[in-house]
Amino acid sequence: MTDESAEPTADPEPAPSPYGEPGPPLEHTPFYMGLLGGLGLFVAYWLATRFLEIGSVLILVVVAMFLAAGLNPIVEYFMGHGLKRPWALLVVISGVLVTIALFILAIVPVVTDQVTTITDNAPGWLDQLTHNKQIQDLNDQYDLVNKAKDYIASGDLAKTVFGGALNVGLKVLSLLGNVFIVVVLTLYFLAALPKIKTSLYQLAPASRRDRVSKLGDQIVRSIGGYVSGAFIIALCAGISTLVFLVIIGLAEYAVALALVVAILDVIPMIGATLGAIIVCAIAFATDPKAGIVSVIFYVAYQQIENYVIYPRVMSRSVEIPGALTVIAALIGAALLGVVGALLAIPTAAAILLIVREVWVRRQDAR
Repeated sequence: MTDESAEPTADPEPAPSPYGEPGPPLEHTPFYMGLLGGLGLFVAYWLATRFLEIGSVLILVVVAMFLAAGLNPIVEYFMGHGLKRPWALLVVISGVLVTIALFILAIVPVVTDQVTTITDNAPGWLDQLTHNKQIQDLNDQYDLVNKAKDYIASGDLAKTVFGGALNVGLKVLSLLGNVFIVVVLTLYFLAALPKIKTSLYQLAPASRRDRVSKLGDQIVRSIGGYVSGAFIIALCAGISTLVFLVIIGLAEYAVALALVVAILDVIPMIGATLGAIIVCAIAFATDPKAGIVSVIFYVAYQQIENYVIYPRVMSRSVEIPGALTVIAALIGAALLGVVGALLAIPTAAAILLIVREVWVRRQDAR
């Protein structure tokens, strides 16, 4: 009968090899580590180049996601008034498509005609500038006005901007294609937004998923509030410009200039000022009295926009310090141009929310 409580005997030590003791494992040698490091750098470089190649597509995707977040508050508004999400989506998507169709059919021809009128009148406006003594002196010395008139009349401006007649068509087609892609992706992201959020939240550990989902929902609401608010503010600027220009007698340029003001007003910090400068310059060239009235109007309107319209419209978005707004817009513009400037502020707001709720709270608990 064997004793089960007896300790097992230790394995005998292996006999020494006649060829000597084995060296350290190969994976710890400098050559192996250098080889892995080189392969890692090569793979990282390859991934970076592939990422840069699809950078334009990624920008379209990001823009579509932000637009979907901006339209989501409208969907939630209809859901709050008794509509189920599929019907609310149908109403919002139908509204977007109808708005785009009306814009193309009604606004684009008018804007085209008015832009043509502005281009035709530009040489006359340049002639009026020569009535100013300082500008006349500069013109006599450098012939600036005549060069500008010849530049506009010869079509060199269009060639410089678009790279020739053939590239004009290609760039227009590319622009229309990008707009179509953004619209389709926006509608898709808007319809699938709850599923997309749920799938992303599942990547977090189960113990933190509830907090991650709440933070994520707040970020989406903040981005949606900012994007929709920016468009509402731009719409107010465009409509007010349209009404103002009709009142002061510049109706022949009103729609085109109102559209320019609305588009530029979306750009943080400098957009509204640029739009005002363009309108005031054309107003001065047409009639000095209209120019003076335009300056007074835009100075007053920007005060109303900054201190009345903007705070009320943006009340649902995350507030960030003014200095951070400027820094975010500058960094976004440096990285992605106008698109980066547009997306920088809601991105900075989302990052600030995460820092406050995660990093700061963790530091306070220590």
